[in-house]
Amino acid sequence: MVVRRIALKNFRSWQRSNFELGSGLTVLAGPNGAGKTNLLEAIYFGCTGRSCRTSTDRQVVRNGAEAAHVELVVEAADGEHRLSVGLQPGSAKLSQVDGAAVETLTASDLRPLVTVFLPDRLSLVSGAPAGRRAHIDQLVAALRPTRAPLRSEYSRALIQRNALLSNIRRGTSSSASLDAWDNELATIAEQLTEARDDAVAAVQTVAADVAEELGLLGALDISYRHSKAANRDQYIAELQEKRTADIERGFTIAGPHRDELRIKRDGRELKIAGSQGEKRIALLSLLLAERQVIGSARGSTPLLLLDDVMSELDAERRALLVRRISESGQCVVTATEFEHVPATDGTSVVRIPIGPESNSQRLKIA
Repeated sequence: MVVRRIALKNFRSWQRSNFELGSGLTVLAGPNGAGKTNLLEAIYFGCTGRSCRTSTDRQVVRNGAEAAHVELVVEAADGEHRLSVGLQPGSAKLSQVDGAAVETLTASDLRPLVTVFLPDRLSLVSGAPAGRRAHIDQLVAALRPTRAPLRSEYSRALIQRNALLSNIRRGTSSSASLDAWDNELATIAEQLTEARDDAVAAVQTVAADVAEELGLLGALDISYRHSKAANRDQYIAELQEKRTADIERGFTIAGPHRDELRIKRDGRELKIAGSQGEKRIALLSLLLAERQVIGSARGSTPLLLLDDVMSELDAERRALLVRRISESGQCVVTATEFEHVPATDGTSVVRIPIGPESNSQRLKIA
């Protein structure tokens, strides 16, 4: 599935513009502040119905405008389809597929899978564990959509158990009523842990190979750390062992909500011991590995959006990266100069200049 065209209206710095993208590698080049990152964000927004940069939707609406709108024309095996998202602060988003309203774009089989690299996403390496857990769960859903509900199912059961713990702590409920929620939570915990284990195992070797190609000094190791409990009975035993402590605190101490995705170089965690450059390469390697395994599992390589990824790579590494991302699927890359994204071994590169003249006009590639 390929994004052929994108139309923007009052999205971030873009007033009204239309772009036609290449089916392989497309480079958006222009000076800093020209709107390249905003355009990548708009593509992501059109594919998913949400921003890849903020959880506050109103921030994507152009200053002074009342609403923002993004429309994508995507080409699938059965022809072209239109995906659109309209956002007016204070009102619910309006998402449509071929003119019919849908609750979420991500539930539609007609929307492209998408992976995005932004410098801001380094928090995935150096930030709190919750962000990494959420990222694993997104990978789980992309690899096997039937497993997508596990995260929300576990969260609902955890909220219910924690509410009961608080009531027991206040003396308004009996601890005997915890048995049912222990069984419920442990059952889902087993499934979620297995799904996360499988997802991380699928990308470990590929990510290490990509990191070596891109010049990371030392072996990249990505692993999923969880408690000793690995099945339902073991989770139940762990919950019962910690029950007194859980009641004292009013929340559940152990379980997949406390697990961690560890990203290491030569045995040392990059969030502690890594430079910004090393973290960038590690994150990029992880995302490229995920794109490869998702493509193999789903039969369709995700659209790849790369923002300012070439600036810290030398010419050899840039060529290696271009060769890898051009092997399959569609990719859109931003750069300040077209020369930063070289054509390699016959790779066809579509180049679109981004500047003040890009706003309020239509840009078409040959």
